Amino acid sequence: MKKHFNITIKGLVQGVYYRGATKMMAEELGIYGFVRNEPNGDVYAEAEGEEEKLQEFIKWCKHGPERAEVKEVIVKEGEEKNFKTFEVRR
Repeated sequence: MKKHFNITIKGLVQGVYYRGATKMMAEELGIYGFVRNEPNGDVYAEAEGEEEKLQEFIKWCKHGPERAEVKEVIVKEGEEKNFKTFEVRR
């Protein structure tokens, strides 16, 4: 079953290739949506896909790429938007 999650990642997550690594992981798992940096230093993503794959994606978000220091991941279920790709937004 398809789901949509809004994900906020807090910690040292900007300037450590978090967005690029997130895109690669999403594409590997067949997840669609986007990831962007927020002005307050967080990273925000919207992700859609099969629930099992989304759970793997969220698990990955909790540690991220090698140089990231994730302190907290907040996940909220949202309304499906039928994304066709996964992109890095500015």
